[in-house]
Amino acid sequence: MARYTGPSCKLCRREGQKMFLKGERCYSSKCALERRAYAPGQHGQDRKKQSNYGLQLREKQKAKRFYGMLESQFRTCFEKAAKRPGKTGENLLIALECRLDNVVFRMGLAASRKEARQLVRHGHFTLNGKKVNIPSLEVKAGDVVKVKEKSMSSPKFKEIREMTISTPSWITVDVDKLEGKVLALPQRQDIDTPIAEHLIVELYSK
Repeated sequence: MARYTGPSCKLCRREGQKMFLKGERCYSSKCALERRAYAPGQHGQDRKKQSNYGLQLREKQKAKRFYGMLESQFRTCFEKAAKRPGKTGENLLIALECRLDNVVFRMGLAASRKEARQLVRHGHFTLNGKKVNIPSLEVKAGDVVKVKEKSMSSPKFKEIREMTISTPSWITVDVDKLEGKVLALPQRQDIDTPIAEHLIVELYSK
C-alpha cells in the first residue's frame, strides 16, 4: 500500500502549524516548527500572497496530512461524503474522524495517527471482538475497540495503563481494560481539528 515516507516535520512546516504527526516530539523543544517557523525549501521564507485556489489547495493538503491519507484515498472519502445527506464538508470531517486509526488515536491508545495506523496494521486491535488490520475501516456508534489480549503485555500498552487519557465526548475509554467504545458519531462541534472544510468543498466542486 502506498504511503508517505518522507520527514513528518516538513509537512508541519509546509502548512505553518503543528499537526502533531510525531507524538511527544511535537510537544517538546525539538519540534521543527518551533525552531524554523517557515516553509521548507529555498524560497520557504518568501512571503507570497495566495490566490483563492491556493488557499483551497492548502486546506485540502492540510486535511490529508492531519489524517495521513493520500490523494486517491482522500478523494474517495470526499465523494462518499458528497452522496450522504447533509453538508458535504461536515460529512467529510465526520468520516475522517470515524476512521479506525483516528479512533485509536482519539482513545489515547497511540501517540499519533501515524503510530495508530501502524499498530492497527500490525493487528494489535479488535473491533467488536474480531481482529482487524485495516486502518481505514469506518467505525459506527456502539462499536468497541480493544487492544488484543496477546498485545496487552507489550511495554507500549503497559505504559498507556499508567497514563491519564483525555478523550472527546463521543468516545469513552476503560484504561485498565485497554478498550474504548464509540458512544455516538461525532458532530461538527466535537471535532477540534483546525480545518476549514468549506474550502475543500469549493476546491473539489470546480
